[in-house]
Amino acid sequence: MVLSLDGDRAAYSQLLGAVSGHLRSYFGRRLQNPGDVEDLVQETLLALHEKRETYRRDHPLTPWVFAIARYKLLNHLRATRRRAAAPIDEAFDLGDPRNPEEGAVRHDLRRLLAFLPGRQRRLVEGAKLAGWSVAEVARREGLSNGAAKVSIHRGLRALSARVRDED
Repeated sequence: MVLSLDGDRAAYSQLLGAVSGHLRSYFGRRLQNPGDVEDLVQETLLALHEKRETYRRDHPLTPWVFAIARYKLLNHLRATRRRAAAPIDEAFDLGDPRNPEEGAVRHDLRRLLAFLPGRQRRLVEGAKLAGWSVAEVARREGLSNGAAKVSIHRGLRALSARVRDED
């Protein structure tokens, strides 16, 4: 994306080709009509093209692309008054291995979590990503439930501030 913003047409073409494959998979899992899938891929690519100057070079590309894709999908669902193939809570589940954005989002998430101290990172990962209870992560780290809750809260607050500072 950065190369394309600097005028590299080959990089831009390569970017659009790679993104379109991920978008087809993303929309294909959520919609049953192949025509709707292709329409949304094209609408999203057009939106990416029109909004490419808003992309911030120092930010990860994947969340930006899929935010636009989600917006297009939700608009489509509202306009057609159809339901997605999966409940909305599951439609954006990053833990689903079939999710085309999972790898890139996991990479970005690992990079962000790396800013937390080890114990705090393990607590946040356990309670918020792995789905363990606070009692379980506290026991694993040798902490009281209260201390674990405080550490998790502080970790999430630090991550939130870090993301906000990057914006």
